[in-house]
Amino acid sequence: MEIIIISGRSGAGKSVALRALEDMGYYCVDNLPLDLLPQLTKILAKNQTAVAISLDIRNLPESAQSLEQILTDIQHHYATQIIFLDSDRSTLIRRYSDSRRLHPLSSANDLSLEAAIDAEHQQLEPLLQHANFVIDTTYISTHTLAEKLREFLWGKTEKELKIIVESFGFKYGIPLDADYVFDVRFLPNPHWDPELRPMTGLDKPVARFLNSHDDVNNFIYLTRNYIETWLPMLEQNNRNYLTIAIGCTGGKHRSVYIAQQLGEYFQAKGKNVKIQHKSLEKNK
Repeated sequence: MEIIIISGRSGAGKSVALRALEDMGYYCVDNLPLDLLPQLTKILAKNQTAVAISLDIRNLPESAQSLEQILTDIQHHYATQIIFLDSDRSTLIRRYSDSRRLHPLSSANDLSLEAAIDAEHQQLEPLLQHANFVIDTTYISTHTLAEKLREFLWGKTEKELKIIVESFGFKYGIPLDADYVFDVRFLPNPHWDPELRPMTGLDKPVARFLNSHDDVNNFIYLTRNYIETWLPMLEQNNRNYLTIAIGCTGGKHRSVYIAQQLGEYFQAKGKNVKIQHKSLEKNK
């Protein structure tokens, strides 16, 4: 099991980093007391392969020796990396002033904001010494922080866009999660052929019928080209999903065939594609 420990100064972006890791597929645990880390990892190792855990200043053991022992034990049993987020003092003060939130040590130890930031810096020094990667978030955006995490962990800044190509029937309503909706009700309809009516767009006779019409093939070709043209920009737009919905009247023949053709085309191109047929699943 891979374990990523996210720590650092309060206000430096630990919550943002944890959300980015969740988008990358990590099972995330926020603000875990470090003393519970050995027990939690044993439980998670049964069904998780990648875990990200954030550590808050309030949840660290009191002694540096205890911290050292726990981290050494975890690193011995699992592939563990520690990412430490930092930011300069003036930026942390400004962020807390803007958010009007209390620093964790301010409420716990009745310290001023400046004193709490300085005290935290000293207390986190042992953890900083164990860090595999330190990110200074003083001048970077949340998107850049996510890119730095991907580059460190995956060796690349861009994340893989998951493409969902789904068929649906307009009589059941347009899918609410669709980014793009294509209406194919104008294309030749196998429904009017008594032999094809009981079948679906996944059956070969229906596929042969639709493939024999130039309008169907032209639609697939032009739609495919449209998606291919803009896909690189969509992949760079820091999004996780792209949902393409293809609709016909009942979601049984035309939309199913075309969604299947588009999905398989992009799968063959090496894209992360899931094909689903909403109306067929509804009528199972």
